Amino acid sequence: MKTIQHIVLTIGALLLAAGSAFAVSGEKIGSVDTAFQWLGRDHDIIVEAYDDPQVQGITCYVSRARIGGIKGTLGLAEDRAEASIACRQVGPVAFAKPLKQQEEVFSERISLVFKRLRVVRMVDEKRNTLVYLTYSDKLVDGSPQNSITAVPIPEATPIPLKK
Repeated sequence: MKTIQHIVLTIGALLLAAGSAFAVSGEKIGSVDTAFQWLGRDHDIIVEAYDDPQVQGITCYVSRARIGGIKGTLGLAEDRAEASIACRQVGPVAFAKPLKQQEEVFSERISLVFKRLRVVRMVDEKRNTLVYLTYSDKLVDGSPQNSITAVPIPEATPIPLKK
């Protein structure tokens, strides 16, 4: 009976992973191996670029650990809830529409079902700066791991806010 349950759970997990493969994800910039695995891909740290969908000219670079081995290769492993972020102005800044004071701009699955890596944009109106926070929504020792970065916007380009 346990074997049948295991097969059903594995098939369900593979279907779920395949379905989420179409979700928007970052553009892979590169990766470094951190531990060799005999079967499946190695453990690594991946660096991805995410363009802010509401702010032309701003790109966020996120680095995060990925579990390798068989489970990691099949998308069944739970990646660590640690990430680092650096957002930069990479071109002229333009706003598609007024921004919310705080808004989730990117989200990517880092475990089979429950854990996601999230990036939230906040507006520091007083300093005309965009602040980006990355965190995992799974608690680790009582609070989620997080990282923050800020992009000052030129004074001549005020950040339009939704009122």
